[in-house]
Order: sequence, then structure tokens, then C-alpha cells
Amino acid sequence: MRASLPTTRHFLASTRRLARRGLRSLAPLLVSGLALGVSPLSLLACQGCRGTGGQGQPAQGTASVAAPTFRLYAVSDVAGAIEPCGCVKDQLGGLDHLAAYVLAEKKNVPASAVLSAGPLFFLDPTLSGEKRAQDIKKAETLASALAHVGLVAFAPGRNDWAAGGEELARLSSVTGAAVVAGNLDGVPAPWRGPSLRDLGGIKVGFAGAVSFARAELGAPEGVTAAEAIPVIRAQVAELKKKGAQVVVALLATGRGEAKRVAEAVPELLAVVCGSASSRGEGNSETPSAERVGDVIVAESGNHLTTAVVLDFFVRDGSLKFADGSGLEEAQKRSSLQRRIEELRGRVAQLESSAELRQKVQKGDIEARRAELTKLEAERASLDKRPAPATGSFFRYQVVEVREKLGSDPGVIDRLGAYYKHVNEANRVAFAGKVPRPVAKGQPSYAGVDACDACHSDAREVWDKTPHARAYATLTKQHKEFNLDCVSCHVTGYDQPGGSTVTAVKGKENVQCETCHGPSSLHADNPKVAVPIPKPKGDQCLACHHPPHVHEFDPAARMPEILGKGHGR
Repeated sequence: MRASLPTTRHFLASTRRLARRGLRSLAPLLVSGLALGVSPLSLLACQGCRGTGGQGQPAQGTASVAAPTFRLYAVSDVAGAIEPCGCVKDQLGGLDHLAAYVLAEKKNVPASAVLSAGPLFFLDPTLSGEKRAQDIKKAETLASALAHVGLVAFAPGRNDWAAGGEELARLSSVTGAAVVAGNLDGVPAPWRGPSLRDLGGIKVGFAGAVSFARAELGAPEGVTAAEAIPVIRAQVAELKKKGAQVVVALLATGRGEAKRVAEAVPELLAVVCGSASSRGEGNSETPSAERVGDVIVAESGNHLTTAVVLDFFVRDGSLKFADGSGLEEAQKRSSLQRRIEELRGRVAQLESSAELRQKVQKGDIEARRAELTKLEAERASLDKRPAPATGSFFRYQVVEVREKLGSDPGVIDRLGAYYKHVNEANRVAFAGKVPRPVAKGQPSYAGVDACDACHSDAREVWDKTPHARAYATLTKQHKEFNLDCVSCHVTGYDQPGGSTVTAVKGKENVQCETCHGPSSLHADNPKVAVPIPKPKGDQCLACHHPPHVHEFDPAARMPEILGKGHGR
């Protein structure tokens, strides 16, 4: 959550300032190949309740280039993310969208592999007692979906031991992927060895290492980690003996250590890096692409917000790859992409708020859209880099994972089964869970019907807002007993005299007391004031904060829930 929020005046002013800027850079995107989502491709850049451009169309300047010999998809710090949660359109993330893209691209690039580094199965390094069963079921669903997508190898992060080593081994087996953690002791023997795959006639080796030095909680019990560099060096030699022609290292070590490995082991083709551990639902930006010597350093945004796509074009049998993307311009691209994202967020906020739309000059939103299109075209121009005339080369692109990529039915089916399973399991498991008792003399939550007796005009206003239908959005999706979702769709959740995951009768939806506080004493005696007579919007930020929304200014959005008899 942010320490401060802009006023409506600041919001509109900053939007116009953005429009006047020239914007001349781009974030983690690069490449040519398929302009998916927003103009060609985005380099790197960066969950649970999804830029533009022709999906699957080659970027300008690349039409004459043959299909890649092989492709690597890299994701970092997935951390249990299966889909984004929020009430705005076009959010980043969604395993169904990534799967739709990867599987659709199989017809264009059949020789491909999905790789992961950093925390994969769990959001945090520890599991809470109440959510443990749900989080493990989510991890199992993620593992099954990754098998469907084609995960080939991964280097786990500290979070992946949150449910214990045996559970990690089970989840790993569900993915069907190789665990590459060659520097660890106290893990299954196969994890200590590298992996070898044939991709497009090229034998590609995968080595891996994990670091706990800076990981929250340190090393898991019974597990120790040796220094990564000597182990990766030894695994490269082992893979070469087995016939590997190129080797990629998956490193759950943090970017700094990954770059040191790249420098110390120049025989590597690329390193895919992720964090040693992570915590929380905040999305990260995608770091800029770079090379350490000839070694490509790849890292995506976390929580499946972006994916790095590495295409390798082999010519004349040479396995020395020139840069076909222009990584030296990565900072320029990163700067441009950040500004694009800022403007995109502001446009989304304007489009979703009737109050804000009334405050802007006529045509202002269209002007912002036009400016966004202009910036995306400028970013696209940076990606129109012709292929080298001779020799092998690679292209590096970052794909934003959004709705425009489509939805894969196989993943959708898995997610649907997960939500139904968790809904029923939690309904039974928490059937007897009642709200905490209220201290003597303190108010409890009375419910909106108690307010209606004296405030029918305010009730009429509330009935027309999305807040009055918040709980229904969960029941339609089998999520009303989901511990990741319910708290922002009911009133007084986990508060004394409020509601629980199952005890919600009369407290469904985002009612009056969400903003005004528990008001049973006021309902019994109108002379007793409600705890918060004139809310300022602070309560909104408990749910309306990134990554659930692009931006949220309570002062600007408050008028949308006001009306005659309710604040006016």
C-alpha cells in the first residue's frame, strides 16, 4: 500500500503531463517475432481474484526470418500465482493466458521449453494454519497446469519448502519437470543432477543452483547449499560430456549472484534467474535484459505477469549467437515501458470512473488513448531490428501476460475444479467458525438491514453500487468460501461481532459498516454516534490497492458511492 495518494487534481495534471512527454524508452521487452499483446514484444517487466497488438503476428522487419531453431520461455518467482485478483480490466497475470500463448505458439516453434527459477508453488515461505490445505491444493493445481503447459525444468526457491520437503517432491513429480538444484545436500538425488533435452536438433543442457544465504528463514531443515559457481561449472562439464551443445543455468539465487555465475562460467548460453525467497502479493517490474560477456541474463516479472521469450536461430551449425534484439538499448526500452504502463493505468482509471470522466475535458480520454498508441508505436520501432546478415543469433522478448493472449481450456478446467474443491472443503472445514466475541460495551456489526429502517435513502444509493453485489461475484465463481477472496466481499470480516468465511448471513457484500464501522449501538439508540460518521476513504485501501487495481484515489472515487441521502 502506498504512503500517500494523489488528489483528483494531481491525477488529472499528471495524466496531461504524461501526454506531453516524448517518452523514448521501453521496459523489459525486446525482440521481434510475434507482436503479442501490445505492439511487438516487451522485454521484461514484472494475482488472485490480466498490451495491445496483433497476437501471433511477426514484428515489422522480421517477416523474412525463418522460425527459430528452438525457443525458451522463462518465468521467475511464480510464487503460487494462478490468476490475478481484482475488479479492473486488463490485469497482468493468469496461467490460462500464458498457457494459451505457449501452446498456440507450438505450431510456429515446436521445439520449445518452459523454464522457471525462484519460488514456484507458494506465495510466502510459510503457510498459515487455516490456509494450509487451500494453499497446497492451489500449488497442486499450479503443478498440474505447468505439466500441461510443458514445464521442462525449474530451480526452486525457499518458499517451495513451505509445506515440507516431501510435499515439494510430490508437487515436483506432478509437473513432470526436472528439479535442477545441483548445489543442495539433503534433497532427492535426481535434483542434484543436470537435465538434457533435444530441442530442434540441438542438445540443450539445464544446470541449476539455489541459494539460502539471503532467503527468509534460511535453509530448510536438513538442507544445505554449497557455493553455486563451482557446482554450475562442474555441471556444465558433465553436460558437455553427455553431448550438450549449449547449457542454460536456472538460478534461484537473486540477480546479483546469477550475474556472478554468468561471469564465472562464460561457457553458459544463458542464465534464468529468480529470487531465493519472496513474500507478499505485490507485483515486481521486469528487469532489463542484459548480457554478461556472451551469457544472456533473463528474468521475468513475478507472479506470471510477464514471460521472457528467448528465440535461437542456428545458421550454418554455429552455436555462437549474436544479439538480434539490441540488448544495449534495454534501458531505453525499460524507461519507455514504465511510462506506457503509467499512462495505461491512468487511462484504465478514467475509463472505470464516471466521476473522473465528468471532470476531464471532452476528448481527453481519447487523447490519452492516442498518446498510448503513439508510445507503443515508438516502442515497437525499437524492436524493428533486422536479423544479422550471417551467422546464428538470438532474439529476446518479454511477453505481457494479459487477457488478449486468450484462455487455455485445459487450464480453465483445472482452475474451475480447484475453486469448486476448495469451496466445498472450506464450507465443511469452517462450518462452525463464528465471529470473535465483542468486548463489553463495544458495538458489533448490525448489518445493512438494520440501517435501512432510518436510512432508506442511503440504502437506495448503496443498492445501485457494485458494493451491493460484491458477494454474488464470488458465488458465481465458486469462491465464496475461498480464503483468498472472501474478506473483501463481506462486511466485518474477522472482526469482533463481524463475519467469518462461513458465518456471513446478513453481512454479505460491502455494506455501510465497512466504511462507518460497527454500528449496533447506534442502531439500538440513534443518539449514539456511529464510529466513523464521515469516512475519508482510508478503509477503501484495505482492498483497493495494487496489484488488485492499477491505481486508486479514494478521494476521486468516493463520489461514485454517494447520492441523495448518502453524503449529498
